[in-house]
Amino acid sequence: MSTKAVDKPDQNLEHRLVWSVENDILDSTCRDMQTFSQLGPSEVFFIARRDNPCTRAQLWFTGRLPFRQESFGFRIKNRVEYSARPVPPNLIAAEKEEAKAVLTLFFKKQGLSNSVSVRIINKSDLFIDHLVSRLHSVHKARYLVGRELTTLEIRDSLIPYLEQLHEQHGDLLSDLVVSFPDPPPPAEDRPLSSSPPAALAPPRGLTDSAADTKKLRAVSRVSELDTEGALRPQTLYLLDLGLNLEQIKTITRKFAAFPYYSLEGKIKPVVEFLLDLGIPKSDIPTILCKRPQICGISLTDNLKPTMAFLETLGIDKNQWAKIIYRFPAILTYSRQKLISTVDFLTQTGLSEEQIGKILTRCPNIMSYSVEDKLRPTMEYFKSLNVDVAVLLHRCPQTFGLSIETNLKPVTEFFLEKGYGIDEIGIMISRYGALYTFSLRENLMPKWDYFQTMDYPKSELVKFPQFFGYSLQERIKPRYELVKRSRVTLLLNQVLSLSGVEFEKVVKKKMMKKLLSDHQSSSELL
Repeated sequence: MSTKAVDKPDQNLEHRLVWSVENDILDSTCRDMQTFSQLGPSEVFFIARRDNPCTRAQLWFTGRLPFRQESFGFRIKNRVEYSARPVPPNLIAAEKEEAKAVLTLFFKKQGLSNSVSVRIINKSDLFIDHLVSRLHSVHKARYLVGRELTTLEIRDSLIPYLEQLHEQHGDLLSDLVVSFPDPPPPAEDRPLSSSPPAALAPPRGLTDSAADTKKLRAVSRVSELDTEGALRPQTLYLLDLGLNLEQIKTITRKFAAFPYYSLEGKIKPVVEFLLDLGIPKSDIPTILCKRPQICGISLTDNLKPTMAFLETLGIDKNQWAKIIYRFPAILTYSRQKLISTVDFLTQTGLSEEQIGKILTRCPNIMSYSVEDKLRPTMEYFKSLNVDVAVLLHRCPQTFGLSIETNLKPVTEFFLEKGYGIDEIGIMISRYGALYTFSLRENLMPKWDYFQTMDYPKSELVKFPQFFGYSLQERIKPRYELVKRSRVTLLLNQVLSLSGVEFEKVVKKKMMKKLLSDHQSSSELL
């Protein structure tokens, strides 16, 4: 590169100087450049120009690059951009979808609804390109050796950057995202609205059309044929695993990056790893339908380390096949999220062994937000004098229920029936699954039948498991037999014994009653 062309750099700070950097030049200059990840958002946010947008074949990485005078014979203080080697279009398309997913998640955490977040993102193509270019800049060494980024690496790279932007711009972040690379309009030029993000939303018809177009493009890729009339290798491989075309398309509609995943680099290695864990081939389609993102995660950098970490928490390594089948998403969560959940469980008083058993039996507890779900639920059960650690150990899925929709209505139901708070707390502690049953379909009809049984209300406090048995197949037939036999059994004897044991107890009670009646008759004579 000649220095003559840059002896008098343009004084306009928005002027861009673009170099096409080959591998040998890039390697030698990387040591002399501040890494892009160290730049503050304000330094890089408004650098790109709309008249030179990113293409799918090549992205521009923007930053303030202080070239050393002794190395190049000049010093450039202006903002510049450099280009890396061209990245395959299918990889860029996949990374754009990943970036959209991260941005959607970030907006939702800021309190925006999913629909508003999607509408904003559908109008933010240039900002999405900017996020992808940032990925390529931060991880340029990875791309130089041909390694793709995993889902977790993309998330871990973009979330801190978005948090920085949010700290600087607050509620204006959504304006910045939409107007990028231009600054957002002044406050007086923006439409008056009590909800700024909603004001940014384009007409629903336009956003729906854009979203549908992108989704249709991804779905059409699933059934795309090559010049010889054959399906893509990825599709053929998935069909061989047992998925059908409609299932693959359904996955793509939920996660548009999936059809762009490399077969040899991502999908196949993960599937073979799952098979090696003992997961039957017939279960692979279910796992992929539940969590297709698992194919975007590096085995060596993420999946295996995450599994090893969870094993240190007590997860039974011999149960991985069952755990992944039940909840494959557990392997896609960041280490920070896993640790935060485990810390919460520890704070409730659970031992490491108990936590391991909980994660093995109910791995989806990792999906619950500590602050939005687990902690409020814990406080609610504490208000009922429930031992939270005992409840978590016995029935962790209870903590996935809605307080307003599921928990409170059940509590109010029992209060209306005359039970006190302490009695309800005892019932929950003895039978944690009590709150997982439908009020209308389960609790109410069984309560109505219980009213016809010759038991006091206190019997349900002693044996709340009553609500876990089938009314038609267990409760009614057995109680009617007890009534016909004219014997008396405790409620738990009626329901908890096996069929053989139940018959033995009934016969024994009948014999005892007959002997008693016979003795009474003899005494009268």
